[in-house]
Amino acid sequence: MNLTISGHHLEVTPSLRSYVMAKLERILRHFDQVVDVKVLLTVHKQKEKDKRQRAGCTVRVKGQDLFVETQHFDLYAAVDALADKLDRVVMRYKTRLQAPRLGAKRLDSDGMQLAELSV
Repeated sequence: MNLTISGHHLEVTPSLRSYVMAKLERILRHFDQVVDVKVLLTVHKQKEKDKRQRAGCTVRVKGQDLFVETQHFDLYAAVDALADKLDRVVMRYKTRLQAPRLGAKRLDSDGMQLAELSV
């Protein structure tokens, strides 16, 4: 897995980088087919202090990109919310991959097969 952590209007300190890496390790425990992860941490220049800190993450898996973004007044809390939201998205993607594609068979009133429908 390639992990890229970048900051917009802020400097990504080593402690912040290690915190983000520790939170994103949970994703690999659930789903190991992650190709690339890009995290963007930003501070927006707003007058109100509420929800200025934003954390966005793009996870590239085979065949699809998953994107999640959160905002909070504290950057560490935004990273926590990002990890929780990303965990839910990855688990939902994983269950969609593992769901069997069942073909339903249509029967007429006599029990004869008319056609096969795919779901």
